[in-house]
Amino acid sequence: MLDALAEAGVAVGLSRDLSTRLAVQTVLGSARLVAETGEHPALARERVTSPGGTTVEGLRRLDAAGVRAAFVDAVEAARDRTLEIAAGLEGHSRGAGADAQGSED
Repeated sequence: MLDALAEAGVAVGLSRDLSTRLAVQTVLGSARLVAETGEHPALARERVTSPGGTTVEGLRRLDAAGVRAAFVDAVEAARDRTLEIAAGLEGHSRGAGADAQGSED
């Protein structure tokens, strides 16, 4: 996400350094706001989004592009892969245990 924000800034004419700093501060500021207030991220977003403003327009574009759904899909894929890896490790562990028991007999 940071990389995409930084690249977008460069695409609209900002220097790479400034764009990267702005991207980091945007994400950091949002995270701090939620951490310090304990608000749900949606409430924090509503509080800082002005009708007809730049944030609401950017969010509208992200929603139209399916970015929220893409994040959900990515997290689900990571979870599924984690479960696959864990199952493989359990199977490997059981197999090693059986081999060890068989060699002791």
